[in-house]
Amino acid sequence: MIEIIGVDIGGSNLKAGRVMNGIIEKKSVMPVERNATSNQVLQDLFYCIDELITPKTRRIGIGVPAVVDPLEGIVYNVQNIPSWEIVPLKNILMKRYNLPVFINNDANCFALGEKIYGKGREYKNFVGLSLGTGIGMGIIIKNELYNGVLCGAGEIGMISYKDSNIENYASSFFFTQKFGMTPKELFSLAEQGNIKAINAFNEYGEHLGEAIKSILYLFAPEAIIIGGSISKAFAYFKKSLETSLESFAYQKQIENLKIEISDKTGSPILGAAALCFQELNSKL
Repeated sequence: MIEIIGVDIGGSNLKAGRVMNGIIEKKSVMPVERNATSNQVLQDLFYCIDELITPKTRRIGIGVPAVVDPLEGIVYNVQNIPSWEIVPLKNILMKRYNLPVFINNDANCFALGEKIYGKGREYKNFVGLSLGTGIGMGIIIKNELYNGVLCGAGEIGMISYKDSNIENYASSFFFTQKFGMTPKELFSLAEQGNIKAINAFNEYGEHLGEAIKSILYLFAPEAIIIGGSISKAFAYFKKSLETSLESFAYQKQIENLKIEISDKTGSPILGAAALCFQELNSKL
């Protein structure tokens, strides 16, 4: 068994975990400060890793919400950390910890975590869709993670939609901008039967359905596995999402599509750890 540190630098939080044999043994969490300097964010990252690392740790894997050069380990233009324009993260961490470091896009790590440890194990071709502060997508084709150039494949949130882009309608931005509340707050109200909150999720499902139709036209996957904080409210937008898919041109494809909800809260961390196992030539 190899002990690995997996790190998920998300839209709101920096989460790290000590992973052995597919199990997160211990976690460390820090909020991501949007206006922090590059060095401040690095210090927070060091703090989380320092809390977890032991003499048995052999590798570090990191998922970042940005385009990434996975070979050089350089991250570019991190959306939620403006100060991270060009960061040679791999070299910084290798110098500090003297361990191999592997870096990829955070949504790719979510999909990879599902492939190796979660509901993606039974599918050869699927898309992992992470719904939270933003919307991220990772693509598994023939059992392998597809990165694209600079790990840029799957940036569905940047596609133009209505007066903006998909991310503004299929992530937490939709709820905060239109309803002035977070998805978590609205979910709590929906659980209490609040009509406004229930209607908010109904409307959200319509927009997410439009995003999924684009995914289906592009990739025709066997399954779409949904994770992220908003997925907890799936019961409240499932029906409107399915209604939206009724206008998809190829209904036979819909009949064969599986939409799954991840039951792995640590998939991004596990996926970041799995980057290290890929390098060790383990098979998916």
